[in-house]
Amino acid sequence: MAERTFVMVKPDGVGRRLIADIIGRFEKRGLKLVGLKMQVMTEALAGEHYAEHAERPFFPDLISFITSGPTVQMVWEGNEAVSVVRAMNGVTNSLEAAQGTIRGDFGLSMQNNVVHASDSVDTAKREIALYFNENEVLDYVMPDEQWLS
Repeated sequence: MAERTFVMVKPDGVGRRLIADIIGRFEKRGLKLVGLKMQVMTEALAGEHYAEHAERPFFPDLISFITSGPTVQMVWEGNEAVSVVRAMNGVTNSLEAAQGTIRGDFGLSMQNNVVHASDSVDTAKREIALYFNENEVLDYVMPDEQWLS
């Protein structure tokens, strides 16, 4: 089975109508969308998602931002999906992200950087489990997969 990773379009990306652009970039790169949903996150879920930042001074602002509007959660599958998605997203601070990356092209600041993505396979497993039940992540074969592997 190919590697899976978690990606979230944040409220700023949803609000700026960038969902299709972001999905399109991952699809064009050859990744396969195997899970998708949209929600306004609760503070409790946001706290679980960002638990590693709980003691940092920016944590309350982070929770306030991520719960401020709809977000889109996705599971992407492909060869080395975690590292491919991280490279496509660009560095966290959009002002330092390279042109051609999602954050470099669409992000506005450190916080308003449009997307979140898992930083490791273990983190991806944890984040996917936060948002998706086992039956919500699909296993299927695309007609063109013979050329993508």
